[in-house]
Amino acid sequence: MHIKLASALAVGTVALALASAPAADARTRTAQAAAWAPAATATIHPGVMTYTDGGQCTANFVYQDGTGTTYLGQAAHCSGTDGNTATDGCTSHSLPLGTPVEVDGASRPGTMVYNSWLAMQAGGEKNADTCAYNDLALIKLDPADVANVNPSVPTMGGPSGLNGSGLALGDQVFTYGNSSLRLGISALSPKTGYSLGDDGNGWSHAVYTVTPGIPGDSGSGLMDDQGRATGVLSTVAIAPIPASNNFGDLAKELSYLSTHSSLAGVHLVPGTEPFTGSLI
Repeated sequence: MHIKLASALAVGTVALALASAPAADARTRTAQAAAWAPAATATIHPGVMTYTDGGQCTANFVYQDGTGTTYLGQAAHCSGTDGNTATDGCTSHSLPLGTPVEVDGASRPGTMVYNSWLAMQAGGEKNADTCAYNDLALIKLDPADVANVNPSVPTMGGPSGLNGSGLALGDQVFTYGNSSLRLGISALSPKTGYSLGDDGNGWSHAVYTVTPGIPGDSGSGLMDDQGRATGVLSTVAIAPIPASNNFGDLAKELSYLSTHSSLAGVHLVPGTEPFTGSLI
């Protein structure tokens, strides 16, 4: 059984809201360090919290399109409206495109301009693996906030590029979750672990990390041992390995976006800081 990891915040209460290519160099570009805020002072970066109609998630990476418009990624299920057992993106409902999204560190809300669940439903997607694991949304940042963005993952650096080849059993992985359930203890956000093998014909990466992803970590980015962006946190598995997590394959998700969206030239922005994998 898989459970989504978005967190819906009510007054004084955290409720669970859930959710699970072509060559990578076609969907990533060289970072232009001068265009970004310094990593040490940027207020918007991978790992910041996002709030979609109260549902709390963690941003994965920074993206741009062919016009230079800047986006943050989150999980598509962060805008889901069907409750914590709705994990099939081809049948589960979502808030519409144009929904405002609050972004920690931003002065103005961003706007959800792509959602893989909505794209699959609009296109009549029937592939079971795609429906189960294609879980990516893009939040367009207000132009007033772009100067405060840096694409580097805190403490770890990277991403160094995009992983288009998946993971093998036992590969080391790195992720950064920022759920408020950790009470602001930043030392608990960076995590490392290992791959449990891919599933869904490469659409999903099962991983085990210390500590595991928890509600509010949904949408977190996964990197491999080279610092390449690999996945987007979608679900927590109850079985066969309790507390393991499932990440949708980012290369496949971006490939799907390129053929099922009006957004042109969307690509991952590498970090300005080199990948070190440091947890402190």
